[in-house]
Amino acid sequence: MKAIAFLKATVVMMIANLAVSTFGQQSDSTQFSPGQSLGIVSVPNLRDIGGYRTSDEQIVRKGLLYRSGQLNPITPEDLEKIAVLNLKTDFDLRTAEEVKAYPDELGDGVKRVWLNVLADSNQSDSAAIEKLLKNPQKANAALGSGKAQAMLESQYREYIYLPSARRAFREFFVSISQADQLPALLHCTAGKDRTGWATAALLTLFKVPKEKIMEDYLRSNEYDLVRYRGITDAFVAAGGEESIPLAIFGAKPEYLNAAFDEMQKRYGTIENYFSQGLGIDSAAQNALRSLYLDED
Repeated sequence: MKAIAFLKATVVMMIANLAVSTFGQQSDSTQFSPGQSLGIVSVPNLRDIGGYRTSDEQIVRKGLLYRSGQLNPITPEDLEKIAVLNLKTDFDLRTAEEVKAYPDELGDGVKRVWLNVLADSNQSDSAAIEKLLKNPQKANAALGSGKAQAMLESQYREYIYLPSARRAFREFFVSISQADQLPALLHCTAGKDRTGWATAALLTLFKVPKEKIMEDYLRSNEYDLVRYRGITDAFVAAGGEESIPLAIFGAKPEYLNAAFDEMQKRYGTIENYFSQGLGIDSAAQNALRSLYLDED
C-alpha cells in the first residue's frame, strides 16, 4: 500500500502543470457548493468539507476544515490564494517516503503535523509498482484482471485496523476538536484515499447522509483523473489494461465501502469506531459535533 501511495506522489509531480484550466480564481470557500474544488490550480482537489446538511437538519460549518491532495508543487500565485484560508494546522497523512520526496510547501506560519497512516503496512515497495507500470505486460500479469482494485480495497480495510492508522486518525480527530488548531487542512497524495476515509468517517459521525458522503468522496475523480489522464493513455497505448491505472488513481465506491464494511464488522457503528477503535469517547464526539455543526 505504501507503494501505491508513493507512486501517486511521483505522478502528481510529473503532471502538476496539467491541471484543469477552467477553475476559478477565488479561494474563499463560502462561495463554493459542498464538495466543490476551491479552484486552486496547483492543488485542484483542495476542498472545504463543510456545507453538507445532516439527517437531523444541521449544517457542517464551512471554513474550519479542508481536504486536499499533495501540497507540492504549489505556484506562488496559488500560495497567495491558500493564504486567504488562514490555515493554522496542516495534517499530513503520507508515508515517510512520500514526505521526503515531496515536502509540503505551505508557509512557515502553518504548523505541520505528520501522521503516517500506513507506517505499519507491509505491502510491496514503491519501486516494484513503478517498474510494473513502466512494463505494461508485467503490470497486466501482476495487477490486471481486478488485482489492482483488490489491492486498493485491502488498503482501505487497513485504515480501520492497522495500529499506525488508528494512532494517526485518533490524533487527527482529537486535534481538530480543538478550536485553536483551526482552520486546518488534511491531505495525503491524491486526496482521495487516506484523506477520503478521514473525511467520510467525520461526516458519518456528523450524520451526513451516506449518499452525500459517497458523492463527496467520488468528486476526487473530477479533479484527479484529469491529472493522470496522460499517464493512463500512455500505459494503455503500450498494451496495459486501462483498469490498472484507473484503479490506482481513481476513487471507487468499492473502496470506501470496504472501509465502512471493515468498520462495521469490528465496531458495529461509527460511534463505536470512534470510542473503541480510536479511544475518542462520547463526550469528545459531542465536542466535535458542537464545534462543526450549526442549526439550520
